[in-house]
Amino acid sequence: MSMDLIANPFKRAILAGHQQIGMWNTIRDPYIGEMLAGTGYDWILIDCEHTPRDLDNVLQMIQAMGRHDVAPVVRVTHMDAAEIKRVLDIGAQNILVPYVRDVAEAEAAAQAVAYPPRGIRGMGGATRANMFGEVDGYFARARDEICLMVQVETKGALDDLEAIAAVDGIDAIFIGPADLAASLGYPGQLDHPVVIEAVTSGLRRIRAAGKPAGFLSVDQGMLDLAVEAGSLFTAIDIDSLLLKRAVKSRLSDVRKWQKG
Repeated sequence: MSMDLIANPFKRAILAGHQQIGMWNTIRDPYIGEMLAGTGYDWILIDCEHTPRDLDNVLQMIQAMGRHDVAPVVRVTHMDAAEIKRVLDIGAQNILVPYVRDVAEAEAAAQAVAYPPRGIRGMGGATRANMFGEVDGYFARARDEICLMVQVETKGALDDLEAIAAVDGIDAIFIGPADLAASLGYPGQLDHPVVIEAVTSGLRRIRAAGKPAGFLSVDQGMLDLAVEAGSLFTAIDIDSLLLKRAVKSRLSDVRKWQKG
C-alpha cells in the first residue's frame, strides 16, 4: 500500500507571508508536549540546543503533537549533518539550525537536508519519514516539504545576512536575540537600543532579501516591534518560563495569609 508524502503547511504559510505564532518547548515531557500542541499555536519549537533532550525524546514529542494541527519545529544542537539526518529520518520536516555564522555554515545546513545530488543526506530505505518505505517517490520529493531555517545570532552573520539569505536551500532565517546581544557587546541586555536596532533592521533585511524572518521574545513590546519589522514565524513565549511566572504569581496572590 503506497502512501503520499506528508505536506508541510507551515512552510507554505511562511513562504506565502502568513504570520505563524509559535511557542518554545523546553519541557521534555511528551504529556506536556501533547497538551501544548492542542492549545492553538501554529508551531511549537522542540529545543535540543539548550535542553537535556535526546533523539528518543524528540521522536516522542513529534508523536505526541501529531494528534493536533500544529507544526513541530526541531532546533538541533548545532550544525551537524549526522544529527540533522537522524532528526529528518524520525519525521521532522521543520529544522532550525542555531548559530550559523557565515555562508559556509549555511551551505552546510542546506546540504544536510537534501539528498544527493543536491545535498548529502544519507539514504534510509525504511524510516518514519517515508512511512517505513511506503511513500512513493520520497527521495525525489522529500526536500519539497522540508523547511530549513537557520539562526543568525552573531555580528558576523548579521553583517553577511544577504549572502546567507542567498544560499540555495535556505528557506527562512531566524534572528536569535540573546546571543546576538552578547556578540554585539551587550550580554543580557536584550532591551539595549543597539540590540533592538540590530534585531529590527535584521528582520527587515531578511524580508527584503525575499526570505521569511523569525523571532522569539517573551517581551510583548519587543514582539510588537519584531512583527512590525517583518517577523513571520514568531515565538511569543517559552513553556518553562511561562510556567515559572504563573507559579510565582499564584504564590504571590496568597502570601498575605502568612503575614501578620
